[in-house]
Amino acid sequence: MPNVSKPKASKEKKTNGKPVRRSVFPIVGIGASAGGLEALGVFLANVPEKSGLAFVIIQHLDPTHKGVMAELLQRETPMPVVQVKDRMKVKPDCVYIIPPDRDLSILNGALHLLEPVAPRGLRHPIDFFFRALADDQQERSIGVILSGMGSDGMLGLGAIKEKGGAVFVQDPLSAKFEGMPQSAIDAGVADVIAPIADLPGRILSYLRHPGLPVKPVGKIEEKLDSSLEKVVILLRAQTGHDFSLYKKTTIQRRIERRMGLHQITRIEMYVRFLRENPQELKILFQELLIGVTNFFRDPEAWEQLKKDILPKLIAGADTNRMLRAWVPACSTGEEAYSLAILFKEVLEQVKPARKITLQIFATDLDLNAIEKGREGIFPANIAADVSAKRLSRYFTKVDRGYQVVKAIREMIIFAPQNIIMDPPFTKLDLISCRNLLIYLTPELQKKLLPLFHYSLKPGGFLFLGNAETIGSFTHLFSPLTGKNRLYQRSASKLTSGLPEFPTAFSLLQADAPAKLPGLNNNLQSIAEELILQNYSPAAILTNEGGDILFINGRTGRYLEPASGKANWNIFVMVREGLRYGLTNAFQKAVHLKETVVLKNLEVDTAEGKQTVDITIQPIKGASHLKENVLIVFSDVLLKPKAVKAKSRGLHKDTERVMELEQDLDRALQETQSIREEMQTSQEELKSANEELQSTNEELQSTNEELTTSKEELQSINEEMHTVNQELQARLDELSHANNDLKNLLDSTDIATLFLDGNLRVRRFTSETGKITKLISGDIGRPITDIASALLYPELAEDALEVLRTLIKVEKQIPTQNGRWYAARILPYRTFENMIDGVVVTFSDITAYKKLEEELKKTEERPSFQSDPKE
Repeated sequence: MPNVSKPKASKEKKTNGKPVRRSVFPIVGIGASAGGLEALGVFLANVPEKSGLAFVIIQHLDPTHKGVMAELLQRETPMPVVQVKDRMKVKPDCVYIIPPDRDLSILNGALHLLEPVAPRGLRHPIDFFFRALADDQQERSIGVILSGMGSDGMLGLGAIKEKGGAVFVQDPLSAKFEGMPQSAIDAGVADVIAPIADLPGRILSYLRHPGLPVKPVGKIEEKLDSSLEKVVILLRAQTGHDFSLYKKTTIQRRIERRMGLHQITRIEMYVRFLRENPQELKILFQELLIGVTNFFRDPEAWEQLKKDILPKLIAGADTNRMLRAWVPACSTGEEAYSLAILFKEVLEQVKPARKITLQIFATDLDLNAIEKGREGIFPANIAADVSAKRLSRYFTKVDRGYQVVKAIREMIIFAPQNIIMDPPFTKLDLISCRNLLIYLTPELQKKLLPLFHYSLKPGGFLFLGNAETIGSFTHLFSPLTGKNRLYQRSASKLTSGLPEFPTAFSLLQADAPAKLPGLNNNLQSIAEELILQNYSPAAILTNEGGDILFINGRTGRYLEPASGKANWNIFVMVREGLRYGLTNAFQKAVHLKETVVLKNLEVDTAEGKQTVDITIQPIKGASHLKENVLIVFSDVLLKPKAVKAKSRGLHKDTERVMELEQDLDRALQETQSIREEMQTSQEELKSANEELQSTNEELQSTNEELTTSKEELQSINEEMHTVNQELQARLDELSHANNDLKNLLDSTDIATLFLDGNLRVRRFTSETGKITKLISGDIGRPITDIASALLYPELAEDALEVLRTLIKVEKQIPTQNGRWYAARILPYRTFENMIDGVVVTFSDITAYKKLEEELKKTEERPSFQSDPKE
């Protein structure tokens, strides 16, 4: 991070002999909506004049309203405040404001205006700019969210954090509208939450922190990895939870943010700080937890769950049976409650004759989230995700928002659980694990998916997030139709036996082999059984995963239990010499649905080597054994080859040569089998590649089709609130101007009368009321209807003459009580130089008139000169 205490406008670096100028000052993007004008004023008032930062303000503005935000905010800061123009270069210590009806982007430090594509009400200008800011400025980007309604900016803040920037959010308690700040906090993207007046100082302190190296190498990388591992060790010792299988980048970013807040420059010092401050360990632990969820997220997936899966589960349930579901990483419970609500709706539609209930286990690592989930109280803005019908039926209005009704809450059991270490739930009909796997390493994902397969009943369903897949476990789960991540548990079992359970779950036992329907206890059945045991070849019935279902005859020559946990998979039990050939042939038979025969395989037995033919036959037809495989072992008696009469001519190594020839034949067969398998694998890889491309296209389409949670009315309300704030500011200015004008006119003691073009009274001063008998109710009346003490009957005629000639009229007018006024009539001009009436002023000249009369009398008085002789 740059040192903003000494900001520089730009720096140069050489590229092919030419200097390239590059911005080095951080750019702060500020998102605000309803109530944002006041918050922006406080924010800018607390920014130092020479901070070295640039500020770009994005607001929800009415597209039809002329923006005056720059003029209003200029009074709060000495920095220049300007409305953005296309291709305007961003400079430090300046404030830029988005104009109405435009989207704003940034490229190479220059701002660009674009026409909005989304219709009014569905626009997210804050998200749009924050994403562009993150791409352009990388780690120098700073995102700030102030007062506002809705959730605009949340996704853009995630992009800023991904690029190494920082996110600062106004404390919802100090915000006029807490929707946008609270959305950022709930999404877990807020680095700093503080009152609006403290945010500028916190931003400057954060930028002075150097941060961790982005791409460490050599010893630096070793030290960083060592320190990260020590942090994980401390977290495990303090909380009992192991984060070593979480993605490393996620942990590193969280640690870097905590270091920046505490102004710690080296991660080794932060490790020491953690050891000395257990409270910091708790805070870091909370920041590492995942808490992004909402009601009915991805509505299309929930709709498919309602239409296709829940009716099947209800229809297949036994009398008075309780269906079981598990929601790992449930956070505050929105997903679990969504599932319960859907089940209630489906149950009412199906109306089964028997009683069917649903028990949901909602688990999470975060104890605070579990407590909130149990309480079942959610903010009022869930109305954006929950329909009005569901709100009225399944929620109760309370002071803090909405509370889930008791009947729904009783369907869910909330419990703390570490999915990595604690035992799983079993005998489940449905697992809804959405957007958890994306935070875990691939190694941990490969452990969890077999665990989910084990936890589900045969035919159970797995519900994943849109960004998650089952990976290579296509033999464990079958995808349902559609682009949603809904899977059904396959009948096949794990090829490696039981999944790797957490260490705390060590009392599991291996499943016993499945039994076929018993034989009837009659003579014919007993005879058939004896014949099969003594005269039929040894045979084994397995499923397509190789798990043994039934054994006929003596198979001890070919199979041997493996050491360790009991495992009934044939690939684990088959003896050496048969394993490789059997494995390849089995996969080929299952893939092609054809019988495969292996000839002259050798297996070591207690009596010596035995040659065996193996027949692998997939079972077809409508039998209840369909999709199973029959494996038949047949011993082969090889005839000894003819030898010459004279044994002396035989080479002493003849037997060795024969063994080598047999090994060569076997190697040639295996090579041919490998070649065929490679061809099959190439075809499968090609098909998988095509499916992956199709999946990518579907994912891209899904991302494009994702709708925003903001409704048009909410957006318009935000725009109206912003306009109202601007209008209120204008009204305040107008009120001040009117007060100033009134005091100015009153201080002159000049009676002033404003008439419109039809000579109706528009406004008058208090002095005018003394000579024209005007009252406030006379506004709008013609001046000819107003009684006046002035002896000036031609006032209306003179006013019309001024309107016609635009030449002022000046006269001295007496009153009935003997006072005199100097009347002046001038045209009323607007700022657009339009004539819109007349202005009449009356100045009291009574004293002047009296002096004039006395002077006249003095001049008229005869002058007498005395004679000195007299």
